[in-house]
Amino acid sequence: MPIDAHLALDGVRYRFPGDPAETVAGVDWAIPRGAIHCLLGRSGCGKTTLLKLAAGLLAPDAGTVRIDGTPVSGPRLSVGFVFQAPTLLAWLSALDNVLLPVSLKRRPQPSDREAARDLLASMGLGDLTERRPAALSGGQQSRVAMARALLTEPSLLLLDEPFAALDALTREELQDDLLRLCASRGTAALFVTHDIAEAVYLGDRVGVMAAGRLVHEGAIPLPRPRPPGIRYEAAFGAVCRSLRAIMDGAPSNGPSPAIGRAA
Repeated sequence: MPIDAHLALDGVRYRFPGDPAETVAGVDWAIPRGAIHCLLGRSGCGKTTLLKLAAGLLAPDAGTVRIDGTPVSGPRLSVGFVFQAPTLLAWLSALDNVLLPVSLKRRPQPSDREAARDLLASMGLGDLTERRPAALSGGQQSRVAMARALLTEPSLLLLDEPFAALDALTREELQDDLLRLCASRGTAALFVTHDIAEAVYLGDRVGVMAAGRLVHEGAIPLPRPRPPGIRYEAAFGAVCRSLRAIMDGAPSNGPSPAIGRAA
């Protein structure tokens, strides 16, 4: 495991009972503190299962998952999880949905409510704290879900295609929210997506998964912070093309013109 790894997966394997093949077949990956790594792959490649293994929601059949060198044996408050759907409780306000991780452990204190309000305000929802999910747009619901995952100030955030159902402009706004909040808090993130441009825009490094294996993992040679207009630059398009070629089956064991050799 690299010395600076915050999340480390070493030889991780997992097979669902009754399945003929492993869903995750020997994955090694390390994410330093504060870094954002993205995982690309087609549907059914095992990327969501890998995310659940990292979260402690599933236990590997073989290999280890560690956070700061300590084996992960179950969910922990230092890890936030954002699911594909916002999964908000319909009978709670936006504020109370954000407070849910605390409410499940103890009675929220005034400081908890203040932190939740600050998070919602930082995402442009300061005037909507008392609205219930049905009165929020899809993008607003996704912001509430992200605020909920960040309330406990996790050192690691795991996100499973959280913006996939949103329109393009809202998705880009939420990507910027995520980058800003992770940078300001020093939060590491593992972001699963099937959208190549999203992975390139968000990730310090991007991995490609196929048939349960990590077939490529490499750095994204674009500057931080990334202005929204970078999506239309030639360098951005070149990185996207290289990753698409890898996803389409191009060899990933040699130098890539845009993203270098897989780590």
